[in-house]
Amino acid sequence: MGDQWTERAFEDYLNIELRMADNTVETYIREIREFILWLVNNGHKASTVEAESVSEYIIFRQSIDCTLSARTVSKILSTLKSYFEFIIQVGQRKDNPVRLLDMPRLARHLPEVMTIEEVDLFLQEIDCTSLSGLRDRALFELIYSCGLRVSEAVGLNVGDLYFEEGLIKVTGKGGKERLIPLGERAEHWLKMYLLEARPGFCRPGKVTEALFLNRLGGGLSRKGMWKRFRETAERAGVSGKIHTLRHSFATHLLQGGADLRSVQELLGHSDISTTQIYTHLNCDDLQSAHKEYHPRG
Repeated sequence: MGDQWTERAFEDYLNIELRMADNTVETYIREIREFILWLVNNGHKASTVEAESVSEYIIFRQSIDCTLSARTVSKILSTLKSYFEFIIQVGQRKDNPVRLLDMPRLARHLPEVMTIEEVDLFLQEIDCTSLSGLRDRALFELIYSCGLRVSEAVGLNVGDLYFEEGLIKVTGKGGKERLIPLGERAEHWLKMYLLEARPGFCRPGKVTEALFLNRLGGGLSRKGMWKRFRETAERAGVSGKIHTLRHSFATHLLQGGADLRSVQELLGHSDISTTQIYTHLNCDDLQSAHKEYHPRG
């Protein structure tokens, strides 16, 4: 990517200024390395390349991978746009050629959701007489009741729970924090887990603030969560993935009459194409909407 300092500076730009998640930063850096290699091989420079050449690069990528989807092309262009914005900021050029290109139109697919009855079947299938069962019930109840991403559930610490206020602090994409109402059932199962199960997962000499623990006393991994979900769903006779619980959370709120602004805040969406609303509501409004419209409120 040219001088090594440029790559480090671009990585800092993504981390500090754009506040992107670590895995997104890694993807952007990897993508830009491919782009810079193509520039060098074709006698171009990032400081002078034109929009037409960027289009040629996209065509090149499609020629070596005929399965490249419109969504992937859109992600590539978004990466390039960020890179050229960075180049403008450090004074290497004055314009962003990607802004002259049209983003591909993306087909929108309706997310898979469970009915309220299916969610209940799934949760009731969990054997809460064991430590792992009690943990799983608290975990999946929380994901559904609060609409969490898998990464957000994995990243929770015990200190993120505010039972007195009825809230949970969640760290979402880009390190952005939000407060979400717990709901009575999520609070009930979390307290049961903390009192009766989590101590059994703790190991002498191994201290961790992670909320959900595995049998070795460390934080539960996403892989572990996926496995537990799949096994429970198969026993319950319902289909879906862990993320289906998050989709179901949003769908059931909207079906109950909640407005999009509340759902946008609760889900932690920042992209207007996802929820189409950018209005900020305070915690009282969110708690009211959650309690009135969500089946676990």
